[in-house]
Amino acid sequence: MPEEPVPRPAARVLLVDPARRILLLRCLDVETDYTWWITPGGGLGMGESHEEAARREVFEETGLRDLGLGPCVWVREHVFQWRGRRYRQQERFFLARVTAFEPRAALFTDEEVELVREHRWWTAAEIEASDDVFAPRRLGRLLREVLAEGPPTKPVDVGL
Repeated sequence: MPEEPVPRPAARVLLVDPARRILLLRCLDVETDYTWWITPGGGLGMGESHEEAARREVFEETGLRDLGLGPCVWVREHVFQWRGRRYRQQERFFLARVTAFEPRAALFTDEEVELVREHRWWTAAEIEASDDVFAPRRLGRLLREVLAEGPPTKPVDVGL
């Protein structure tokens, strides 16, 4: 019988600049050579709120301090395998308007140094036209919708 996935609450942030681009991180699983693009974010620390984790993760992964965090716009749950363990990650995605900046890995953990390979600003159209893998899978369309319509009144479940 397969091991029950370990619950992992997480916070992610849609960093959107005035050109309506979003900052994404390209990740590589060195065990499988699988690559994908994600928004900045990660798991909550002990006793940490989703908002606190979102701000901490953005600083650690981009160097951006004093983040003006907007509302939670999306939620997503997925199960994945990482380093021999299965996780059930429950994510909340927050919207944050920022000025364009050059990201830098401020406080990467050893695991993040191995995992994150690059930062890049993307438009919704570039995401939709790309053959790369994004998380969530429909990121381009979802981003286009939130930029056109504004934040939803309650978070939208965006699936995988």
